[in-house]
Amino acid sequence: MKKRIILRFKKDTIDKPIVYRLVKDYNLVFNILRANISPKAESLMVMELEGTESNFKKGIKYLKDLGIDMEPMERDINRDEDKCVHCGVCTSVCAPEALYIKDRRSMNIEFDYKRCIACELCVRVCPVKAMSVSLE
Repeated sequence: MKKRIILRFKKDTIDKPIVYRLVKDYNLVFNILRANISPKAESLMVMELEGTESNFKKGIKYLKDLGIDMEPMERDINRDEDKCVHCGVCTSVCAPEALYIKDRRSMNIEFDYKRCIACELCVRVCPVKAMSVSLE
């Protein structure tokens, strides 16, 4: 089982060895895609976790028991199809190529949520504000 998740945790959990415990106690493989950790404010970590379904569920329970809020990463970055004019600006800043032009003749922008690392660069550069972040 492999999933990308967004962890939001409060300053009182900043000193906990969260990633260490996921690896050591639950035998999960991790890849931190993005992190914004602050000792005085709510922090965010986007990570990919991989392991058996049983260990994954135990690891998620551990995180919930610590009071860490979680959500699937696909819900973090959104594209409004009605607003998008397929200008291509977002593709120029998308390093993992989650936003890309599939067909050069139509120039339509495709969005592959599985490749997105939630860096939010596309949100900042979109001239028509078709890209957005759902924080909660």
